[in-house]
Amino acid sequence: MKHVLYIGNNLQNNRSNVSSIQNLGALLQREGYSMHYASSKSNKVLRLLDMVFTFFRLQHRVDTVVIDTYSTHNFYFALVISQLCRVFRVDYIPSLNGGNLPARLHKHPIMCRMIFKYSKVNVSPSLYLKQAFASYGYDNVFYIPNTIEIEKYPFQNKDYTTIRLLWVRSFSVLYNPELAVKVLKTLLDKGYKASLCMVGPDSDGTLANVKALASTLGVEVTFTGKLSKAVWTQLSQDYNCFINTTNFDNTPVSVIEAMALGLPIVSTNVGGMPYLIAHEQEGVLVAPDSVEAMVEAILYLFEHATEREHMIANARAVAESFDWNRVKQLWKEVFE
Repeated sequence: MKHVLYIGNNLQNNRSNVSSIQNLGALLQREGYSMHYASSKSNKVLRLLDMVFTFFRLQHRVDTVVIDTYSTHNFYFALVISQLCRVFRVDYIPSLNGGNLPARLHKHPIMCRMIFKYSKVNVSPSLYLKQAFASYGYDNVFYIPNTIEIEKYPFQNKDYTTIRLLWVRSFSVLYNPELAVKVLKTLLDKGYKASLCMVGPDSDGTLANVKALASTLGVEVTFTGKLSKAVWTQLSQDYNCFINTTNFDNTPVSVIEAMALGLPIVSTNVGGMPYLIAHEQEGVLVAPDSVEAMVEAILYLFEHATEREHMIANARAVAESFDWNRVKQLWKEVFE
C-alpha cells in the first residue's frame, strides 16, 4: 500500500469551497492509497506550523508528498514543505493549482526553481500551465486534469424562454463576482427577463461589496451561500446559462461540472480557460471585465439554438473525458 501525505488547504468552514485536497484525496483513498492530510487550521501561520509538524511526524512512513501549489500567499507553504522533502529525501509532487503561477515563475525564478526543479514530477491540471512551465524550461510537468465523477452530473435539457444565470465560485476579488451583477443589470435594462443566482462562500469579504452593488443597481440577486455539490447541482436544474467572470483562472472544477450538466457556458478568456473551452465550440469566451462582451455572448447563445446545442454537446463530451475512471490511471502512473 502506498502512503501519501497530502499538503494543502484542508479547510472545513463556510468561507471556502471544497478544495483539491478534499476532492482528490478522497478519490485516492477510495483507490486504496493510505492518505494523510495537513492542514485544516484556519490561521495561516498555524496552518504552516501544522504542515511542518505533520511532515516531521510522518516523513519516515510516507512514500510521496503531494503539495497543492498556489500562486498567492499559499505558494510559500509549498516552498517550505518542498525544501523539507529535499532535505529528508522524500519524493514530492507539486500539484499546480494557481492560475497565476506563470507570474510567480517570472517574478521569483529562484524560489520556483527550488520547488519545481527537484520534484519527482510536477502535476498540472491544465495544458495552459504545462505550456507556461515549459516556456521557463521545466520539462518535468505531467498533465492530469481536474476530475469529476460523471455519473453524479446528469445531463439536463433546458428551457430558454427567459435568461436564468448561474454563477458558482467563492466570493473573491480574483473571481470578479461584481461583473455578474452588472451583466444582470444590463440585460434587464435592455428589456430581457433575466435572473441571477450566485452560489459560494465569502472568502475575502467580497460578498458584502457584491450585495451592496446589487442594492445600488436595484437588481434582485439570489445569494445561496456555500452549498454542497449535490445541492448546487440539483439547484442548477432551474438555470439555463453558466457564467464564469474570473480575472485569473486555471481549470475550474465548477466550469467542468456545469459543462457536464448541460449548461451553456460563457466565460472570460483568461488563464487556462481557452485550453478547456474552445471559443464557440464548447462555450463562448469573452474579454475579462467586459459587461457588454458578456451580455452579447449570453444573447448570442439564447438567439442561436443550433449553435448553442452544438456547444452544449461538445462541452458534455469534454466533461466526460475528466471522469475519475479515466483520470485515476494517470495518478497511478505518477505514484509508481
